[in-house]
Amino acid sequence: MKMIQAIALALVLGGAAAAHAEQPLQRTDLLKSDIDVPGHEVVQVRVDFAPGVLAPSHTHPGEEIAFVIEGTLEYQLEGRQPVTLKAGQSLFIPTGVTHSAKNVGSGKASELATYIVRKGAPLVVPAK
Repeated sequence: MKMIQAIALALVLGGAAAAHAEQPLQRTDLLKSDIDVPGHEVVQVRVDFAPGVLAPSHTHPGEEIAFVIEGTLEYQLEGRQPVTLKAGQSLFIPTGVTHSAKNVGSGKASELATYIVRKGAPLVVPAK
């Protein structure tokens, strides 16, 4: 089931449909748990980007904290200048803000995405 969810999320974000480790964009679900805020949960996901790969514009039903594990990622948040982060740097993305992320380095890039979201809502909503 976890692999099916990862493939579905990769498709939503424009990733390849192939179910193997060499996907251009691969999401791995790490944690999902209720929290003390009624109607909300925490979700943690590792996202691996091949060089040059873009996670197209999308939103989340809550806040996201993106931590770059390796490589270099450029984030574009609606209404803001792009920001480029390297391994060890973090970015806060408010609820409902349309954003994208792109691997602008020469090797693989990875982020740890932690979401505090409304329980039961789709985690990723493609931008219109």
